[in-house]
Amino acid sequence: MDLPALPLFEDDLDAEGVIRATALVRRPDDMPDAAVLCWFPEVVDAVGAGEARALSVLRTELGRTPVWQARGPAGRPVAVLHPGVGAPLAAIFLEILVALGVRTVVGVGGAGALRHELTLGHAVILGSALRDEGTSFHYQPPSRTLDADPGGIAVLERVLGGAGIPWVVGRAWTTDAVYRETPQRVARRREEGCAVVDMEAAALVAAARRLGVRYGQLFLAADSLAGPEWEHRGWMTARAARSGLFDLALAAAEQWAAAPATAGWEA
Repeated sequence: MDLPALPLFEDDLDAEGVIRATALVRRPDDMPDAAVLCWFPEVVDAVGAGEARALSVLRTELGRTPVWQARGPAGRPVAVLHPGVGAPLAAIFLEILVALGVRTVVGVGGAGALRHELTLGHAVILGSALRDEGTSFHYQPPSRTLDADPGGIAVLERVLGGAGIPWVVGRAWTTDAVYRETPQRVARRREEGCAVVDMEAAALVAAARRLGVRYGQLFLAADSLAGPEWEHRGWMTARAARSGLFDLALAAAEQWAAAPATAGWEA
């Protein structure tokens, strides 16, 4: 048997999985076609505590994850949920959302800043992701980086620009091992053009591309690895910035879902 050096490089990407999300979920009749994956738990809790209703409940060994129905600024229904932490769980939840009928997804959450100019709360639109995790290789052929959907970049730029919010489009270093972000790797990733570090983006870009759905992502510059020492910067208590970026992601998901499929992987 002639096998590659790493199992992640095995070439069976065209085959369907034995387990499929469509066999495990029941699609609600009124499921929105747009969703926001929000990594800010207090924001998701606030959505659930308001007028939103639960469209579905996803069950894992972590417990129950409700999928809430929110509404964008123009009134379009948008599903909202917390996708957990790490690439595997985020990809699982994306697969389930697609099985439920979602076709447009915008992610919003914090990411570690790798550049000094990315002060706490600065907005970063995902432009590409460096694949230092494993999940993405189950969805796309081996490569060092993956480009984000250009449609997602465009709609997020439009929404942030309309709100007068400064932003940069940047590359995310997606890692599985938050405690193995060594000084050497941080320096290398910065040399490769990475602006932030996260744990999900590469996997979600890869999975969305294989599933044929739209995916864009908005980061809040959170803690910092830009200097010689890690700085927490109190990013988890930056409530106004976190809530504000969620509102922008919600608006972007609404606008993108309403746009025709003229660009991106689903066209």
